[in-house]
Amino acid sequence: MGKLWLVALVFMAVACGETPSSSASPGQPVGVPANSGGATPSPSTVTPVGNTINPRKVPWISAKPTDDGTALNVVWWSGVEPCNVLDRVEVAETADTVTVTLWEGHDRRQPDAMCIEIAIQKQTRVRLPAPLGDRKVVDGAR
Repeated sequence: MGKLWLVALVFMAVACGETPSSSASPGQPVGVPANSGGATPSPSTVTPVGNTINPRKVPWISAKPTDDGTALNVVWWSGVEPCNVLDRVEVAETADTVTVTLWEGHDRRQPDAMCIEIAIQKQTRVRLPAPLGDRKVVDGAR
């Protein structure tokens, strides 16, 4: 019986131990494997649905212009649907800047849904009223 107890204890210690492939580095976004060399998976493409519950501003991590400068591909970290859906994108332009504000909320069609807490990288294409040119792109959520 004593040997069985010792074997069970060893299995528990091994099962609970942290392996290099499952640990996250400090400052690394959740959901990115630590051994991925910093590479992130391709973002999920989403479009605004509008009329969500409790919409809030969401900071984005990049906004890259298309080759012709008439749109931006905006990327951000989010959660799973239906708890985190893109409600709308607001664009405010001046001669020097283009401010892009993303709004996310809970899908109104599933108000009682519960979602797991996991980070997902998302992207959306934002059409600009005028080509970007030399203007700076600013995050309206920051």
